Amino acid sequence: MKRWITFDLDGTLMQNPFGKWVFPEVKQLIEQQLNTTYNSTESLVREHELRMSQNRSVEAYDWDDMLRQLLKELQLELEIDIEQLVIKHSVAPKIYLLEETIIPTLKSLKQQGYSLATVTNGFYKYQFPVMKALGLSECFDEIITPEIAGCGKPNEGIFRALLESGTIVAHVGDRLDHDVFLANHKNVYSILIYHNLPDCLRPLAPHERPRTESFLQISEEKLKKESAYLSSTPFPESYTPSHVIYTLAELPSILR
Repeated sequence: MKRWITFDLDGTLMQNPFGKWVFPEVKQLIEQQLNTTYNSTESLVREHELRMSQNRSVEAYDWDDMLRQLLKELQLELEIDIEQLVIKHSVAPKIYLLEETIIPTLKSLKQQGYSLATVTNGFYKYQFPVMKALGLSECFDEIITPEIAGCGKPNEGIFRALLESGTIVAHVGDRLDHDVFLANHKNVYSILIYHNLPDCLRPLAPHERPRTESFLQISEEKLKKESAYLSSTPFPESYTPSHVIYTLAELPSILR
């Protein structure tokens, strides 16, 4: 039986090209056709949020489908392939690893006998080109995405295929609403990576940080930004991580 450690990608391990490169190019192409300014990014994000609110977690991350719908609404005969834009922009410095310790840490975990999987809400066709360009793809045994799993985080069904071959030891991610909630629901280590952890919390052990008053305030603000409809006062136990790390290099010490 495999011992899985699962990882989110965007905001956890890597920076994708969507925000600064893909969406701006889509906006430029649409504005050229309309011959006026138009915030296509805002429209796409609004549709994404609508689909999420309707529990359409797979469709909510199909950016090509949402763009086709938007172009139809705008009555534009314009062909834009977001997958191809992702491939085009998957070059340095447009994409990058969030820290230098990531690949050495992942390789070390594999040497210790762990199986590694990404569990991401991004479609495979958008994530793999970035992972490959950054050297991440070779570090993982499985890449789990919504269109493959039939659901997205925080639906626990996204773990189904991994559980058929072993147990999940821990899930590492940067979001409380998707990553921490999912891991807590499955009763595995919920490890929040918070790259900007205040200096005053860094001397504490990863399991001590989540329940400090300082980090509780951070968590309340973070959860409000992630999901405005969730109440963060008092802070829900289901969104409290078991561990908080600020660098992936801290992860192996938790698993010993």
